[in-house]
Amino acid sequence: MDDNTLDMAALADELEAFILESVPECETVQKYGGSLFTLKPDEKEGQFCGLFIHKQHVQISFSRGAELKDPNGLLLGSGKRRRHINYSVLEQVNFTELRKLLKRASQL
Repeated sequence: MDDNTLDMAALADELEAFILESVPECETVQKYGGSLFTLKPDEKEGQFCGLFIHKQHVQISFSRGAELKDPNGLLLGSGKRRRHINYSVLEQVNFTELRKLLKRASQL
């Protein structure tokens, strides 16, 4: 394993802990090569976001991201439903804004 892979895994661990802290009532489900976060673990499509490790970044994907208010323009993507944010280092994370997005997403 190279240093970048270790860096992305460590970043993912930090982000996962933050998601669980921000939405403490959620549960984690391992699926699609990442971690999905849901308030409805028995529903196939109940997740509100997912965390995925890529070679150069860690992605937080919002299942209904197109419906989220994003006044700071953090969300990327142009599909009908999903939006995402990519992080390469922890210093990129605006934790205040990310917490708002996570809370909004979990309420959709």
